[in-house]
Amino acid sequence: MSDVINLASDNVAGAAPEILAAIASAAGGRQPSYGGDEVTARLQDRLSDVFERRVAAFPVPTGTAANALALATFTPPWGAVLCHREAHVAVDECGAPEFYTHGAKLLLADGAHGKLTPATLTAAVPEWRGDVHRSQPALLSLSQATESGTVYSPAEIGALAEAAGNHGLTVHMDGSRFANALAGQNCSPAELTWKAGVDVLSFGGTKNGCVMAEAVVFFDPDKAADFAFRRKRAGHLLSKMRFVSAQLEAYLADGLWLRLAGNANARARQLAAGLQALPGVTLEHPVEANEVFVRLPAALAEGLPRQGVLAAHWEGEIWRFVGAFDTDAATIETVLERARRCLAPGAVAVAG
Repeated sequence: MSDVINLASDNVAGAAPEILAAIASAAGGRQPSYGGDEVTARLQDRLSDVFERRVAAFPVPTGTAANALALATFTPPWGAVLCHREAHVAVDECGAPEFYTHGAKLLLADGAHGKLTPATLTAAVPEWRGDVHRSQPALLSLSQATESGTVYSPAEIGALAEAAGNHGLTVHMDGSRFANALAGQNCSPAELTWKAGVDVLSFGGTKNGCVMAEAVVFFDPDKAADFAFRRKRAGHLLSKMRFVSAQLEAYLADGLWLRLAGNANARARQLAAGLQALPGVTLEHPVEANEVFVRLPAALAEGLPRQGVLAAHWEGEIWRFVGAFDTDAATIETVLERARRCLAPGAVAVAG
């Protein structure tokens, strides 16, 4: 089928032209290896500007590495990480957090629409601090945007950070879709992170137009003292680090990252509005970033793939559609037209 539309994930999208141009530019000349290049040095300054304070940033090629190494920095082997039970670190990282922390436990908490609250956080913190027989709570990990496509506001993060502090927990933010979360908020990157109480951020670019580019951002550089050794030991210190740094530098230039994320978010809202207008379709979570979770009737769940529209089956009748940085409005209209075709009496047609 030549006209398949794949909205199962933003990972299926390619790369933004500006990112590819930056990679090509970084290929010229000779630069020091292992992050000693001028591009990586400039990226430190650029991220410090973006977050309105001096940060220590460490580029890595994958989000799993960013998350697992960030968690390991603040969580000893006998420690525990508290997170939502649907968090990526708990569900989709194949034990990497446990591996890199050398055995720390994940404590899973509940919360509607993928979000924790101070109450659910407190309910999940065990009453055994100091008990030598039990893992000791060390860190709170928040997904931004969440696994349900929802977004924490600065006030919500602040309340969670305060509760975490009361329990002696450091705060990590998994920002694989941080740009999408920020694009939907009327606030600055600083207000959505360290000003609200976040200690370390996994800053993602791969899902939003980069090829492979993430960074671990410490808002207190003193707390990153041994991270360079962790990254090297884990095999994520690239000899030609400039190619990762160049992507992130271009990503942040002239607001590109927020424009790309804004388009992805807009396409998700467009799709959600169109799908909700169809009979039998219900929205599972608020659409606050670039993901749409809907319950589909059988006619759509079975018919859309035959029409060349791919989504991710989540569970039961729930399906996920994701807008990407390069998804255009016409593509979404085509998806909606094919959905309407699925609901027509006797519809069995295949696109193309």
